[in-house]
Amino acid sequence: MIQLRHKSASGEQLYRWATVIQALCRAHNALFVVNDRVDIALAADADGVHLGQEDLPAKEARRLLGPKKIMGISVSTPEEAMRAEKEGADYVGFGHIFETSSKEKHSRPLGPEAIAAVKAAVGFPVVAIGGINRENAALTIASGASGIAVIAAISRTAEPESAARELLNLIQRNQ
Repeated sequence: MIQLRHKSASGEQLYRWATVIQALCRAHNALFVVNDRVDIALAADADGVHLGQEDLPAKEARRLLGPKKIMGISVSTPEEAMRAEKEGADYVGFGHIFETSSKEKHSRPLGPEAIAAVKAAVGFPVVAIGGINRENAALTIASGASGIAVIAAISRTAEPESAARELLNLIQRNQ
């Protein structure tokens, strides 16, 4: 799954990127979600949206998206995960698991041991996020994460395709 996330881009720019990314994802049999913006996700016919705790309420987003689109919610506690599930989410992004430079955080990392509590609280995928890389991806999956979300582990390497394949192999070996 590919997520379009750019907090400072205009709606017009996000829509342009979204239409290109959606076409590429369809051509390569990958899912595509838009971060934060239900309007852009719908306009670009994305597969879904990923929302934060401060975004459009999940119940309203689900009403707009309908039952067939994917909706993920960022959470940092089992209680938030249970609320997301109750309000129609299909998965949660749980974290931040490790220190991360991709997003300013005002709290300490939760650590991989926190994944089990969230996994036990909900009946859908828990995607770990925050500071995950090739050194800690296997531990993250072994701790119960259904999947991982990464930015720097792929985007800040000289060989992003190789980095992505290596992470995929680590996940497959540790599930």
